[in-house]
Amino acid sequence: MAIDQGTTSTRTILYDAAGQLVSISQREHRQLYPAAGRVEHDAAEIRKNVHTLVGRVIAKAGIAPAQVVAIGIANQRETTVLWDRRTGRPVGNAIVWQDTRTEDLVAELARRPEAADVVERCGLPLLSYFAAPRIRWSLDREPRIRERAERGEILFGTMDSWLIWNLTGGPEGGVHVTDVTNAGRTMLMNLRTLDWDDRLLAFFGVPRAMLPEIRSNAETYGRTAIGPAGIPIAAALGDQQAALFGQTCFEAGEAKCTYGTGSFLLTNTGTTPVRSTHGLLTTVGFQIGSEQARYALEGSMAATGTLVQWLRDRLGLIDAAPEIETLAGTVDDNGGCYVIPAFSGLFAPRWRSEARGVIAGLTSYITKGHLARAVLEATAWQTREVVDAMNADSGYPLAELRVDGGMTSNNLLMQQISDALGVPVERPLFSETVSLGAAYAAGLAVGLWPDMTGLRRNRHTAGRWLPTMPAERREYEYRRWSRAADLTYNWNEPADGPPGR
Repeated sequence: MAIDQGTTSTRTILYDAAGQLVSISQREHRQLYPAAGRVEHDAAEIRKNVHTLVGRVIAKAGIAPAQVVAIGIANQRETTVLWDRRTGRPVGNAIVWQDTRTEDLVAELARRPEAADVVERCGLPLLSYFAAPRIRWSLDREPRIRERAERGEILFGTMDSWLIWNLTGGPEGGVHVTDVTNAGRTMLMNLRTLDWDDRLLAFFGVPRAMLPEIRSNAETYGRTAIGPAGIPIAAALGDQQAALFGQTCFEAGEAKCTYGTGSFLLTNTGTTPVRSTHGLLTTVGFQIGSEQARYALEGSMAATGTLVQWLRDRLGLIDAAPEIETLAGTVDDNGGCYVIPAFSGLFAPRWRSEARGVIAGLTSYITKGHLARAVLEATAWQTREVVDAMNADSGYPLAELRVDGGMTSNNLLMQQISDALGVPVERPLFSETVSLGAAYAAGLAVGLWPDMTGLRRNRHTAGRWLPTMPAERREYEYRRWSRAADLTYNWNEPADGPPGR
């Protein structure tokens, strides 16, 4: 069983030994926006959803709970939960990875002399995107919470830790662990030792007593203590690393991109971490049991699926997300219009948190079809920026991009991405590879599959796109889009809002 705890919903999925989907159950959870730039989830609501979905997916499959050999968890990564060890109640809402409330705190920390040491130790730039500033912000709000955290009475975790702790008993003996991929997104784990780093803990002011134990991605952490009880929980991976694993990108140079609310491109760099000099993140790809960890370079794009939702929900140009392909197909090109979706800044490789979105090249000729096409192209050109940075950093020029996620059902977008990159794009038969990766890791941990080589045989291709755009046109369009992206800089002033607020 895979528990895929995502940004907007949670799914439980059962797979058989051939990696084929047996049954699936899903439930959305609320998105909470208490103020501008703030995004929260109710961790208790997500916990309840998971408990319900575990039983429901087993019932839908018509099997006995004892037939589930293991559970693997994939989760939204940097989302931060603090909770009371004694009662199991969260301390406030979970702060979601999209949240930008810690920008001022991060700017303050960046002025300290020790800040230069952060990226060297954890592989991540000092940004509000990651968990450590959110922990610090939560502890600074109330001295009593910090005091209890220092005594280990308040616990921290990303969603994997929160779910494992609850599934294994919660206040009645729940196991407080995390895995190397989620720990690696806190800015508190040393990328080489794969353990919490004392200097990073001191820099961010986070007590070690509140942190979970770091484990590999595939080993038995504990067993479920709630109905159905006794199932081994044998894997946990951050969602993007789970997709890398589910796409069987086991060798250096193999890359995948997951297209969802945001989009995330990872390339396997082997057993040595590669330091990026082009705006990418160095992260753990996966670690299976006692084997050497595999590392990855990652490029994150904040607004891809979100941009289509904006076109639907805010502008009303389409009634459902799939309609954008039809609307974009009513024109042959973008008409000179370019969209830069910097709703909350630009992520990799530019990392401009003050940037805000623009639509450039508007003329009276532009129709809603041109705008729809430009919206899709924005995802393709963001992918191109990340791939160019990866090619420069990794030493493994991209030969093919494996894709997954909800947006890959859009065939026009897949062709645009192939055209933007100038390489083939391949979609697997089952595009939701996040959950598949969690299931694969759990199956390996309990011996359902003997090794990773056998997992490649389960992979089947559903679609493949080859570039058709002439190279000259590709570079022209990319230059124009990049020029539009430059216009987004320095829009959001540090000050805070219009006069009078």
